[in-house]
Amino acid sequence: MSIVTTLTRMWLTRTTKPFTFTNQYDRTLPYSECDGLGLYVHIPFCRSICTFCPYCKTVYSKEKCDRYIDALLKEIELVGNQRNGRKTVTSLYFGGGTPALAADRIGEIISALQKHFEITEGIGLELHPDNVTPETLRTLKAAGVTKISIGIQSFLPKFQKILGRRPVDARAMAAALREVDFETVSMDFIFALPEQTLDDLKSDIDAAFATGANHVAIYPFIDFTFTGGNVKPLGKRQKRDMLDKITDYCLGKGLKRDSIWTFSSEKDAKYSSMTRDNFLGFGCSATTLLRKQFKINTFSVEEYIKRIGGGNLPTSLTIHFTQRQRMIYYLFWTLYSTRLDPNDFEKFFGVPLKKMYGLEFSLARLLGFLTLENGIYKMTLKGAFYYHHYENYYTLSYIDKMWGIMRKQAFPEKIEL
Repeated sequence: MSIVTTLTRMWLTRTTKPFTFTNQYDRTLPYSECDGLGLYVHIPFCRSICTFCPYCKTVYSKEKCDRYIDALLKEIELVGNQRNGRKTVTSLYFGGGTPALAADRIGEIISALQKHFEITEGIGLELHPDNVTPETLRTLKAAGVTKISIGIQSFLPKFQKILGRRPVDARAMAAALREVDFETVSMDFIFALPEQTLDDLKSDIDAAFATGANHVAIYPFIDFTFTGGNVKPLGKRQKRDMLDKITDYCLGKGLKRDSIWTFSSEKDAKYSSMTRDNFLGFGCSATTLLRKQFKINTFSVEEYIKRIGGGNLPTSLTIHFTQRQRMIYYLFWTLYSTRLDPNDFEKFFGVPLKKMYGLEFSLARLLGFLTLENGIYKMTLKGAFYYHHYENYYTLSYIDKMWGIMRKQAFPEKIEL
Protein backbone atom coordinates (compact mmCIF):
# COMPACT_ATOMS: atom_id res chain seq x y z
CA MET A 1 0.00 0.00 0.00
CA SER A 2 2.75 2.45 0.86
CA ILE A 3 3.88 2.64 -2.79
CA VAL A 4 0.67 4.54 -3.64
CA THR A 5 1.22 7.23 -1.01
CA THR A 6 4.96 7.35 -1.69
CA LEU A 7 4.56 7.99 -5.42
CA THR A 8 1.79 10.52 -4.79
CA ARG A 9 3.93 12.34 -2.22
CA MET A 10 6.92 12.44 -4.57
CA TRP A 11 4.85 13.85 -7.41
CA LEU A 12 2.94 16.45 -5.40
CA THR A 13 5.95 17.67 -3.41
CA ARG A 14 8.23 17.49 -6.47
CA THR A 15 10.94 15.72 -4.49
CA THR A 16 12.00 12.20 -3.55
CA LYS A 17 12.69 13.24 0.04
CA PRO A 18 10.33 11.67 2.62
CA PHE A 19 8.40 13.49 5.30
CA THR A 20 10.96 13.56 8.14
CA PHE A 21 9.90 14.03 11.76
CA THR A 22 12.60 14.60 14.40
CA ASN A 23 12.62 15.08 18.17
CA GLN A 24 13.84 18.67 17.85
CA TYR A 25 11.18 21.32 18.39
CA ASP A 26 10.71 25.06 18.73
CA ARG A 27 10.36 26.08 22.36
CA THR A 28 8.50 29.21 21.27
CA LEU A 29 5.65 28.45 18.87
CA PRO A 30 5.05 31.11 16.17
CA TYR A 31 1.26 31.03 16.38
CA SER A 32 0.80 34.81 16.64
CA GLU A 33 1.19 35.07 12.85
CA CYS A 34 -1.52 32.47 12.18
CA ASP A 35 -5.03 33.46 11.09
CA GLY A 36 -7.94 31.05 11.40
CA LEU A 37 -6.31 29.36 14.40
CA GLY A 38 -8.23 26.61 16.20
CA LEU A 39 -7.63 24.92 19.56
CA TYR A 40 -7.76 21.22 20.44
CA VAL A 41 -7.47 19.54 23.86
CA HIS A 42 -6.97 15.78 24.25
CA ILE A 43 -8.32 13.94 27.31
CA PRO A 44 -7.08 10.33 26.92
CA PHE A 45 -9.14 8.53 29.59
CA CYS A 46 -11.82 5.87 28.98
CA ARG A 47 -13.76 3.53 31.27
CA SER A 48 -12.81 0.66 28.95
CA ILE A 49 -10.73 0.41 25.79
CA CYS A 50 -12.49 -0.22 22.45
CA THR A 51 -10.32 -2.38 20.22
CA PHE A 52 -11.40 -0.58 17.01
CA CYS A 53 -10.30 2.86 18.28
CA PRO A 54 -6.78 3.98 17.23
CA TYR A 55 -6.58 7.13 19.33
CA CYS A 56 -4.35 7.73 22.32
CA LYS A 57 -6.22 6.53 25.39
CA THR A 58 -5.74 4.82 28.74
CA VAL A 59 -8.03 3.35 31.40
CA TYR A 60 -9.52 6.03 33.64
CA SER A 61 -8.62 6.61 37.27
CA LYS A 62 -9.55 9.85 38.99
CA GLU A 63 -6.10 10.25 40.56
CA LYS A 64 -4.29 9.87 37.23
CA CYS A 65 -6.81 12.05 35.41
CA ASP A 66 -6.41 14.86 37.94
CA ARG A 67 -2.59 14.73 37.69
CA TYR A 68 -2.91 14.84 33.92
CA ILE A 69 -5.22 17.86 33.95
CA ASP A 70 -2.91 19.67 36.36
CA ALA A 71 -0.14 19.17 33.78
CA LEU A 72 -2.48 20.20 30.96
CA LEU A 73 -3.18 23.51 32.68
CA LYS A 74 0.58 24.09 32.91
CA GLU A 75 1.01 23.34 29.19
CA ILE A 76 -1.67 25.92 28.40
CA GLU A 77 0.27 28.47 30.47
CA LEU A 78 3.57 27.55 28.81
CA VAL A 79 2.10 28.20 25.36
CA GLY A 80 -0.24 31.05 26.24
CA ASN A 81 2.46 33.07 28.01
CA GLN A 82 4.56 33.12 24.82
CA ARG A 83 2.70 36.22 23.64
CA ASN A 84 1.08 39.29 25.20
CA GLY A 85 -2.68 39.72 25.09
CA ARG A 86 -5.37 37.32 23.92
CA LYS A 87 -5.14 35.67 20.51
CA THR A 88 -8.41 35.40 18.55
CA VAL A 89 -9.14 31.78 17.60
CA THR A 90 -12.01 30.14 15.76
CA SER A 91 -12.98 27.30 18.05
CA LEU A 92 -12.06 24.87 20.80
CA TYR A 93 -12.63 21.12 20.63
CA PHE A 94 -12.13 18.47 23.31
CA GLY A 95 -11.41 14.95 22.07
CA GLY A 96 -10.28 11.67 23.53
CA GLY A 97 -10.62 9.28 25.07
CA THR A 98 -13.76 10.36 26.89
CA PRO A 99 -13.45 14.03 27.91
CA ALA A 100 -16.74 13.93 29.81
CA LEU A 101 -15.07 11.73 32.45
CA ALA A 102 -13.41 15.00 33.52
CA ALA A 103 -16.64 17.02 33.25
CA ASP A 104 -16.04 18.61 36.66
CA ARG A 105 -12.76 20.11 35.41
CA ILE A 106 -13.69 21.10 31.84
CA GLY A 107 -14.68 24.58 33.03
CA GLU A 108 -11.26 25.00 34.64
CA ILE A 109 -9.53 24.08 31.36
CA ILE A 110 -11.76 26.43 29.35
CA SER A 111 -11.04 29.30 31.77
CA ALA A 112 -7.28 28.68 31.46
CA LEU A 113 -7.54 28.85 27.68
CA GLN A 114 -9.79 31.92 27.68
CA LYS A 115 -7.12 33.77 29.65
CA HIS A 116 -4.95 33.65 26.50
CA PHE A 117 -7.41 33.07 23.64
CA GLU A 118 -10.70 34.62 22.53
CA ILE A 119 -12.88 31.81 21.13
CA THR A 120 -15.31 33.08 18.47
CA GLU A 121 -17.11 30.01 17.05
CA GLY A 122 -17.98 27.87 20.04
CA ILE A 123 -16.66 24.97 22.09
CA GLY A 124 -17.17 21.30 21.18
CA LEU A 125 -16.70 18.14 23.24
CA GLU A 126 -16.93 14.40 22.53
CA LEU A 127 -19.07 12.11 24.69
CA HIS A 128 -19.49 8.39 25.13
CA PRO A 129 -23.21 7.44 25.07
CA ASP A 130 -22.98 6.52 28.77
CA ASN A 131 -22.12 10.15 29.56
CA VAL A 132 -25.27 11.60 27.99
CA THR A 133 -27.08 12.27 31.25
CA PRO A 134 -28.81 15.49 32.36
CA GLU A 135 -26.28 16.00 35.17
CA THR A 136 -23.22 15.70 32.91
CA LEU A 137 -24.80 17.78 30.14
CA ARG A 138 -25.69 20.56 32.57
CA THR A 139 -22.14 20.58 33.94
CA LEU A 140 -20.68 20.84 30.43
CA LYS A 141 -23.05 23.57 29.34
CA ALA A 142 -22.34 25.61 32.48
CA ALA A 143 -18.62 25.28 31.66
CA GLY A 144 -19.19 26.88 28.26
CA VAL A 145 -19.56 23.88 25.92
CA THR A 146 -21.85 24.74 22.99
CA LYS A 147 -21.47 21.63 20.79
CA ILE A 148 -21.34 17.94 21.61
CA SER A 149 -20.46 14.86 19.56
CA ILE A 150 -21.71 11.47 20.78
CA GLY A 151 -19.78 8.37 19.68
CA ILE A 152 -22.72 6.07 18.93
CA GLN A 153 -20.98 3.98 16.20
CA SER A 154 -24.28 2.08 15.72
CA PHE A 155 -27.63 1.79 17.45
CA LEU A 156 -27.98 -1.76 16.12
CA PRO A 157 -27.11 -4.63 18.52
CA LYS A 158 -25.34 -6.74 15.87
CA PHE A 159 -22.78 -4.01 15.22
CA GLN A 160 -22.47 -3.03 18.88
CA LYS A 161 -21.46 -6.64 19.48
CA ILE A 162 -18.88 -6.56 16.65
CA LEU A 163 -17.38 -3.35 18.03
CA GLY A 164 -17.48 -4.47 21.67
CA ARG A 165 -19.89 -1.72 22.70
CA ARG A 166 -22.78 -1.86 25.16
CA PRO A 167 -26.36 -1.20 24.02
CA VAL A 168 -27.43 2.44 23.79
CA ASP A 169 -30.51 3.55 25.74
CA ALA A 170 -31.92 5.82 23.03
CA ARG A 171 -34.97 6.87 25.08
CA ALA A 172 -32.90 8.01 28.05
CA MET A 173 -30.49 9.80 25.69
CA ALA A 174 -33.34 11.60 23.91
CA ALA A 175 -34.80 12.70 27.25
CA ALA A 176 -31.43 14.08 28.40
CA LEU A 177 -30.91 15.96 25.13
CA ARG A 178 -34.39 17.50 25.39
CA GLU A 179 -33.60 18.66 28.92
CA VAL A 180 -30.25 20.32 28.10
CA ASP A 181 -30.01 22.21 24.81
CA PHE A 182 -26.83 22.57 22.69
CA GLU A 183 -26.17 24.46 19.47
CA THR A 184 -24.95 21.27 17.79
CA VAL A 185 -25.68 17.68 18.76
CA SER A 186 -23.62 15.45 16.49
CA MET A 187 -23.62 11.66 16.48
CA ASP A 188 -20.80 9.52 15.04
CA PHE A 189 -21.35 6.31 13.09
CA ILE A 190 -19.05 3.78 11.43
CA PHE A 191 -19.76 2.36 7.97
CA ALA A 192 -18.21 -0.50 5.98
CA LEU A 193 -18.53 -2.98 8.85
CA PRO A 194 -18.84 -6.71 8.08
CA GLU A 195 -22.25 -7.57 6.54
CA GLN A 196 -23.49 -4.00 7.04
CA THR A 197 -26.18 -2.99 4.56
CA LEU A 198 -27.46 0.33 3.32
CA ASP A 199 -30.68 -0.23 5.28
CA ASP A 200 -28.61 -0.69 8.46
CA LEU A 201 -26.94 2.67 7.93
CA LYS A 202 -30.21 4.38 7.02
CA SER A 203 -31.68 3.02 10.24
CA ASP A 204 -28.84 4.49 12.29
CA ILE A 205 -29.10 7.90 10.63
CA ASP A 206 -32.87 8.06 11.09
CA ALA A 207 -32.48 7.00 14.73
CA ALA A 208 -29.89 9.74 15.31
CA PHE A 209 -32.20 12.56 14.22
CA ALA A 210 -35.13 10.98 16.07
CA THR A 211 -33.01 10.85 19.25
CA GLY A 212 -32.04 14.52 19.15
CA ALA A 213 -29.14 14.95 16.74
CA ASN A 214 -29.00 17.81 14.25
CA HIS A 215 -25.71 16.61 12.75
CA VAL A 216 -24.25 13.20 11.90
CA ALA A 217 -20.76 12.00 11.02
CA ILE A 218 -20.43 8.74 9.09
CA TYR A 219 -16.83 7.52 9.15
CA PRO A 220 -15.39 4.51 7.32
CA PHE A 221 -14.00 1.68 9.40
CA ILE A 222 -10.18 1.52 9.10
CA ASP A 223 -8.32 -1.58 10.22
CA PHE A 224 -5.29 -0.23 12.10
CA THR A 225 -2.54 -2.79 12.69
CA PHE A 226 -1.92 -1.86 16.35
CA THR A 227 -5.45 -1.78 17.78
CA GLY A 228 -5.71 -5.52 18.35
CA GLY A 229 -9.15 -5.83 16.80
CA ASN A 230 -10.21 -8.53 14.34
CA VAL A 231 -12.96 -6.66 12.46
CA LYS A 232 -12.50 -6.75 8.70
CA PRO A 233 -14.08 -3.91 6.69
CA LEU A 234 -16.11 -4.24 3.51
CA GLY A 235 -14.33 -4.36 0.16
CA LYS A 236 -13.64 -1.37 -2.08
CA ARG A 237 -16.63 -1.84 -4.40
CA GLN A 238 -19.07 -2.30 -1.52
CA LYS A 239 -17.62 0.75 0.27
CA ARG A 240 -18.08 2.95 -2.78
CA ASP A 241 -21.63 1.76 -3.34
CA MET A 242 -22.52 2.39 0.29
CA LEU A 243 -20.87 5.83 0.43
CA ASP A 244 -22.60 6.98 -2.77
CA LYS A 245 -26.02 5.70 -1.72
CA ILE A 246 -25.89 6.99 1.83
CA THR A 247 -24.83 10.40 0.48
CA ASP A 248 -27.80 10.36 -1.90
CA TYR A 249 -30.05 9.29 0.97
CA CYS A 250 -28.92 12.14 3.24
CA LEU A 251 -29.16 14.76 0.50
CA GLY A 252 -32.58 13.39 -0.48
CA LYS A 253 -33.77 13.97 3.09
CA GLY A 254 -32.76 17.63 2.74
CA LEU A 255 -29.62 17.34 4.86
CA LYS A 256 -26.69 19.66 4.15
CA ARG A 257 -23.32 18.08 3.44
CA ASP A 258 -20.51 20.02 5.12
CA SER A 259 -17.65 17.54 4.69
CA ILE A 260 -16.85 14.15 3.20
CA TRP A 261 -18.49 12.34 6.11
CA THR A 262 -20.83 14.85 7.78
CA PHE A 263 -24.41 15.99 7.23
CA SER A 264 -26.62 18.41 9.17
CA SER A 265 -30.33 19.11 9.44
CA GLU A 266 -29.83 22.73 10.50
CA LYS A 267 -27.79 25.44 8.79
CA ASP A 268 -25.67 26.36 11.82
CA ALA A 269 -25.16 22.81 13.12
CA LYS A 270 -21.47 22.12 12.55
CA TYR A 271 -18.90 19.90 14.24
CA SER A 272 -15.37 19.48 12.91
CA SER A 273 -12.04 19.85 14.68
CA MET A 274 -10.03 19.04 11.53
CA THR A 275 -10.80 21.64 8.88
CA ARG A 276 -8.67 24.50 10.24
CA ASP A 277 -5.85 26.31 8.43
CA ASN A 278 -3.82 26.26 11.65
CA PHE A 279 -4.38 24.86 15.13
CA LEU A 280 -2.77 24.46 18.55
CA GLY A 281 -3.06 21.10 20.30
CA PHE A 282 -2.82 20.55 24.06
CA GLY A 283 -2.46 17.24 25.88
CA CYS A 284 -0.79 13.93 25.08
CA SER A 285 -0.89 12.94 21.39
CA ALA A 286 -2.35 16.35 20.45
CA THR A 287 -1.02 17.85 17.22
CA THR A 288 -0.19 21.44 16.35
CA LEU A 289 -0.26 22.78 12.78
CA LEU A 290 1.30 26.18 12.07
CA ARG A 291 2.29 27.90 8.85
CA LYS A 292 5.64 26.15 8.54
CA GLN A 293 5.57 23.23 10.96
CA PHE A 294 3.58 20.34 12.34
CA LYS A 295 4.25 18.84 15.76
CA ILE A 296 2.81 16.02 17.81
CA ASN A 297 2.94 15.57 21.58
CA THR A 298 4.07 12.38 23.29
CA PHE A 299 1.51 9.57 23.56
CA SER A 300 2.65 8.65 27.09
CA VAL A 301 0.54 10.15 29.87
CA GLU A 302 3.29 9.72 32.47
CA GLU A 303 6.02 11.15 30.22
CA TYR A 304 3.69 14.02 29.30
CA ILE A 305 3.24 14.87 32.99
CA LYS A 306 6.98 14.54 33.62
CA ARG A 307 7.98 16.76 30.68
CA ILE A 308 5.50 19.49 31.67
CA GLY A 309 6.70 19.24 35.27
CA GLY A 310 10.18 20.16 34.03
CA GLY A 311 8.83 23.31 32.39
CA ASN A 312 9.17 21.99 28.83
CA LEU A 313 6.70 21.45 26.02
CA PRO A 314 5.68 17.77 25.63
CA THR A 315 6.57 17.70 21.91
CA SER A 316 7.63 14.27 20.72
CA LEU A 317 8.14 14.87 16.99
CA THR A 318 8.22 17.86 14.64
CA ILE A 319 8.39 18.36 10.88
CA HIS A 320 9.37 21.73 9.40
CA PHE A 321 7.56 21.87 6.07
CA THR A 322 8.87 22.74 2.68
CA GLN A 323 6.42 25.01 0.85
CA ARG A 324 5.09 22.13 -1.27
CA GLN A 325 4.64 19.88 1.77
CA ARG A 326 2.59 22.56 3.51
CA MET A 327 0.52 23.05 0.38
CA ILE A 328 -0.31 19.34 0.23
CA TYR A 329 -1.38 19.34 3.87
CA TYR A 330 -3.54 22.41 3.22
CA LEU A 331 -5.18 20.92 0.14
CA PHE A 332 -5.80 17.51 1.71
CA TRP A 333 -7.68 18.85 4.72
CA THR A 334 -9.41 21.74 2.94
CA LEU A 335 -10.86 19.31 0.40
CA TYR A 336 -12.22 17.30 3.35
CA SER A 337 -14.97 19.93 3.32
CA THR A 338 -15.70 18.94 -0.35
CA ARG A 339 -14.97 22.53 -1.48
CA LEU A 340 -11.88 24.58 -2.30
CA ASP A 341 -11.69 28.27 -3.10
CA PRO A 342 -8.49 29.03 -5.10
CA ASN A 343 -8.56 32.57 -3.69
CA ASP A 344 -8.16 31.18 -0.15
CA PHE A 345 -5.17 29.13 -1.29
CA GLU A 346 -3.54 32.19 -2.86
CA LYS A 347 -4.23 34.29 0.23
CA PHE A 348 -2.60 31.65 2.46
CA PHE A 349 0.48 30.94 0.31
CA GLY A 350 0.87 34.12 -1.73
CA VAL A 351 0.91 32.19 -5.02
CA PRO A 352 -1.94 31.10 -7.35
CA LEU A 353 -3.23 27.54 -7.08
CA LYS A 354 -3.17 27.26 -10.87
CA LYS A 355 0.56 27.98 -10.95
CA MET A 356 1.38 25.31 -8.38
CA TYR A 357 -1.18 22.58 -9.14
CA GLY A 358 -3.06 23.65 -12.27
CA LEU A 359 -2.27 20.37 -14.05
CA GLU A 360 -3.47 18.22 -11.15
CA PHE A 361 -6.75 20.11 -10.78
CA SER A 362 -7.39 20.02 -14.53
CA LEU A 363 -6.82 16.25 -14.46
CA ALA A 364 -9.14 15.89 -11.44
CA ARG A 365 -11.89 17.68 -13.38
CA LEU A 366 -11.25 15.55 -16.47
CA LEU A 367 -11.54 12.36 -14.40
CA GLY A 368 -14.79 13.55 -12.83
CA PHE A 369 -13.44 14.04 -9.31
CA LEU A 370 -14.10 17.79 -9.19
CA THR A 371 -16.29 20.39 -10.84
CA LEU A 372 -15.57 24.12 -11.11
CA GLU A 373 -18.60 26.25 -10.30
CA ASN A 374 -18.39 30.05 -10.03
CA GLY A 375 -14.66 29.78 -9.41
CA ILE A 376 -15.05 27.20 -6.58
CA TYR A 377 -13.89 23.59 -6.87
CA LYS A 378 -16.55 21.14 -5.64
CA MET A 379 -16.07 17.43 -5.08
CA THR A 380 -18.29 14.95 -6.94
CA LEU A 381 -19.56 11.67 -5.50
CA LYS A 382 -16.79 9.94 -7.43
CA GLY A 383 -14.26 12.39 -6.03
CA ALA A 384 -15.54 11.87 -2.48
CA PHE A 385 -15.09 8.12 -2.78
CA TYR A 386 -11.56 8.35 -4.15
CA TYR A 387 -10.69 10.93 -1.49
CA HIS A 388 -11.81 8.35 1.05
CA HIS A 389 -9.92 5.58 -0.77
CA TYR A 390 -6.69 7.61 -0.80
CA GLU A 391 -7.19 8.64 2.82
CA ASN A 392 -7.37 4.94 3.67
CA TYR A 393 -3.98 4.37 1.97
CA TYR A 394 -2.57 7.46 3.66
CA THR A 395 -3.83 6.37 7.07
CA LEU A 396 -2.45 2.84 6.83
CA SER A 397 0.85 3.94 5.27
CA TYR A 398 1.63 6.99 7.38
CA ILE A 399 -0.56 7.42 10.45
CA ASP A 400 -0.62 3.72 11.31
CA LYS A 401 3.18 3.60 11.22
CA MET A 402 3.71 6.81 13.20
CA TRP A 403 1.12 6.12 15.89
CA GLY A 404 2.27 2.50 16.18
CA ILE A 405 5.80 3.70 16.99
CA MET A 406 4.68 6.49 19.31
CA ARG A 407 2.51 4.14 21.36
CA LYS A 408 5.72 2.28 22.26
CA GLN A 409 8.26 5.13 22.37
CA ALA A 410 7.44 8.36 24.21
CA PHE A 411 10.09 10.38 22.34
CA PRO A 412 11.36 8.65 19.15
CA GLU A 413 14.54 10.14 17.71
CA LYS A 414 13.24 10.29 14.13
CA ILE A 415 10.49 8.90 11.87
CA GLU A 416 10.55 9.02 8.08
CA LEU A 417 7.34 8.56 6.09
